[in-house]
Formats: sequence, structure tokens, C-alpha cells
Amino acid sequence: MKLEQLLNSNSTDSKKVVAVAAAEDEEVILSVKQAYEKGIASFILVGNKEKIQFLLRQHELKEGEDLQIVEANPQNTAMEAVKAVSGGQADILMKGHIPTADLLKAVLHKENGLRTGKVLSHVAAFEVPGFDRLIFLTDSAMNIVPDLQQKAQIIENAVQVARGIGVAMPKVAVLAAVESVNPNMQATLDASALAMMNRRGQIKGCIVDGPLALDNAISVKAAEHKGISGEVAGQADVLVVPAIETGNALYKSLIYFANAKVGAVVAGARAPIVLTSRADTAESKLYSIALAVYSLEKI
Repeated sequence: MKLEQLLNSNSTDSKKVVAVAAAEDEEVILSVKQAYEKGIASFILVGNKEKIQFLLRQHELKEGEDLQIVEANPQNTAMEAVKAVSGGQADILMKGHIPTADLLKAVLHKENGLRTGKVLSHVAAFEVPGFDRLIFLTDSAMNIVPDLQQKAQIIENAVQVARGIGVAMPKVAVLAAVESVNPNMQATLDASALAMMNRRGQIKGCIVDGPLALDNAISVKAAEHKGISGEVAGQADVLVVPAIETGNALYKSLIYFANAKVGAVVAGARAPIVLTSRADTAESKLYSIALAVYSLEKI
């Protein structure tokens, strides 16, 4: 599947609504315009009304039923957007021009937030040149050094997103620097345990294997050369990294070195969260909106 296909696959009788926190941003409004014109979603734009209206005019958009504006000052913008989701007016939360910490504080609010008790994790879907499938990467933005149980939930979140867009039985590779279990490398111990948890039915809806180095996870030739077999080796759909530094570096390497396209969501909350970087392009934001809408529709 190509990310472009997500932009043309959101055929639903009930259009999903995205609440955007701090929508007064050029790239955000551009992605909103593209998603709106493609019929992917309607929007509640929360933030400085005057600035939002100005940007809408700049992009030949008009405030209306499918493009509502909610006035909010910088102190309560995140909470107002979260309340729109928790209150049922919106289906998806999106980060605009606002610090991630401020948005997540509102998401985790005890009374009006979107907590479920699960781990929140970042799931990125990459369209990498030369690959015939989307590659899902997790977690490159939320969990610093997840423990075994957190990694199990991170896998479950990624599998839910992947299955939501049509990957029936995602192949999950738990990454490490080597393919054998080494007692001095915690990542290999966790990978082996997660593979066993999957075989015993504790992690469902996917096939998990590890530890696997990156080359053996995505290249059949590399896996064969090292004598590594199995359903995941060389054919992974989901890459699970051991720590945030690995995920962050791999995420940015795919974009800047491999010219990959990406869409990303945060999973594990009561609703998908589009949590792109303020430096991300409008195209990445658009793909992220589509990923959130499509996975929500299919789950």
C-alpha cells in the first residue's frame, strides 16, 4: 500500500471530525485544506480565532459546519481541543503549533482527558522507496526506555494501526544490535521474551520475532546470508526499537537519507492523536490525518 492510497480510501457515511489544538499555523492549515478538499475529514480549529480566520482566507477557505473555529487562549487551547474529543464533538485529536508536552498534559488530564490506562506510543507509517509495503516504526517519540510490559503494549498499539489500514497479520520485528540473545544486552532479552509472549498468545493479532538486527528484519537477502529464517525475517511490517534514541535516529534517517514519506499517530488513548513535529511538512501532516481517520474507521 502507498500512503497516497489512504487519501482516496476514506469512504464513509459519517465523516470523522479532527480537533486541532493551536491551529494558527501555515503548514497545519495547508494540511487541513488538503484533507478537507479530499473529503477525508472535517475540522474543529481551536486557538486564536483572528489568526485562524486570516489563514483560512489566505488559502481560500471559509469557516462553516465542516471548518469550525473555537476561540481559545494559549493557556487552555490544548484542553479545549481535548474536551472536543472526550465530549464527542470530535473523533481525532491533532497537534497544531503547540508544544507536545502541553498537549499531552491535557490528554492525560484525569477528568477530561483521553487516558485508557494503556501506554501511549508513537506509530509511524513509512513509504520507503524500493519497498512494496509500508514500514511501521515504533516508538520514536513517546517512551524513552520502555520495559518489557510497555514494549508489549507498544506492539499492540502498532498492530492495531497496521491492521486498521489492511495489514491482516502484521509481521513484527523486535530490533537489537545482534540476532542472538545476550545476557548483557537487555534489548535482546526483551525481544526474545516478546517473541515467546506472542507464541503463547499473550500478544495477539500478529507474528513477533526477535532479536533481529535491522538488515535481517527488512532484507530477505541479508537474512538468508546470515542463515536467519522464520516468517518475520526479511519481511517485517513493524519495527520495534529498544529505546527512543534508536527510534528517533531511524525515523529521521528514513526521511532525510531515504526520502521516505511518512504519516504518524499516537495510539493507546481513547482516540487517535496526530502528533507531528512542528517542522514536518504539510504532506506529512496530511498523511497523518489520513492514517488516523482510516485506522479509526477500520478498527
